[in-house]
Amino acid sequence: MPRKTKGSPTTLEHERALAASGSYRYVGAVDEVGRGSLAGPVSVGMVVIDIEAVTEYPELRDSKMLEPQVRESMVEAIRSWAVGHGVGHATPGEIDRLGITAALRLAGTRAAAQCAIQAQAALVDGSYDWLSAKEADLFDLLEADTEPSGLQIPVRTLIKGDMTCQAIAAASILAKVERDGIMTAAAQTHPHYGWEVNKGYATASHRAAITEHGPCALHRMSWRLTSETKKTESEAMGSGKD
Repeated sequence: MPRKTKGSPTTLEHERALAASGSYRYVGAVDEVGRGSLAGPVSVGMVVIDIEAVTEYPELRDSKMLEPQVRESMVEAIRSWAVGHGVGHATPGEIDRLGITAALRLAGTRAAAQCAIQAQAALVDGSYDWLSAKEADLFDLLEADTEPSGLQIPVRTLIKGDMTCQAIAAASILAKVERDGIMTAAAQTHPHYGWEVNKGYATASHRAAITEHGPCALHRMSWRLTSETKKTESEAMGSGKD
């Protein structure tokens, strides 16, 4: 049944173009949530569609444009629409240790591992490809227990892809619903910070609570948690409430 949504309809135009560029059948799409948050994980949603069998799903929208109950109601339909889906997370500790870009790559790799069918090529929302595997350096080679990170498939970036591309919009919805659930649950054991409302983002009340009560284990300790200025490099990459 069609759902009431805002904005222009999304399409499969970008997915079909990527598929045609390399005769790919299984096209993946990813989007991240929580990049600019002060607390909680950074989360990456991924869907894989079969370009030969996928049907149009124009009700899909950027997750930020949908009311929470609408997003939640679409999760099962998205899982059925795609031939593969997953949501991966990188913890605050991993963000502190690796930096936000590497943490995004790790979360994206974990999302891809959950997909029943692996993508042959992928679309990434935005202008920067943080999903592709980087060339291993000496440190990586010495760390035998390092978790593999990054995909070794063609990746194409798409600015504002969550507003135009059905598969990216679907990935954004899966990621946001799951991460919002994590932060709402965490608010039960850390009630000072208002995470059930702000989901860990840098609202004035959240920063004030950190000043009053101090940070907890779910905060990103390498980030400037109580100042509106002089953000860390990690924060500066993007602080929008995605």
